[in-house]
Amino acid sequence: MTMATITGLTIEDFENLPDVLARNHELVDGELVKVSANSIDHNRLRDAIVVRLDPYVREHKLGCIVAEQEYDFGGNAHGPDVSFFGPEKARLVEPKRRVQPFVPDLAIEVVSPSDKFESLLAKAQRYRRCGTKEVFIFSIQLRQVFVFSEHSTVALDETQDFRPEQIPGFSIRISDLLAMI
Repeated sequence: MTMATITGLTIEDFENLPDVLARNHELVDGELVKVSANSIDHNRLRDAIVVRLDPYVREHKLGCIVAEQEYDFGGNAHGPDVSFFGPEKARLVEPKRRVQPFVPDLAIEVVSPSDKFESLLAKAQRYRRCGTKEVFIFSIQLRQVFVFSEHSTVALDETQDFRPEQIPGFSIRISDLLAMI
């Protein structure tokens, strides 16, 4: 059976798939969709973001930073490259589940060479529509970060700071993050 023939799936169906079928896939409108393979630069930027955010979030007891965790976005399973959720949602975590039954407060996506930017924009819109308060899309190639929040939609260049509202007091120059790849 090929991936294209698997349709009409629910979050629960996705949850119960063997790892070999679910790995590198998201559930979108009932269908398994292959997520693009990550390049080394993509992985290094994702890891740089985690390495910078995680100690700050832990020190200030703000919540949890996770890489590649899948969440239930209105019946769709997406795993942002990096996500953050506060202490209220930490109580909702179901450790044995592949897909957490809530959405993160902050989602970060890093554009991969094979990503279609329109698909990432649609994903950001879905995240926001389902309750994620902030979404950041990092483009290594453009050296820009696109921010979607309840207050605004903006594009930042590398001379500006990555300063998520959901993580008060945290700030790092975008060029400093990009220099880590």
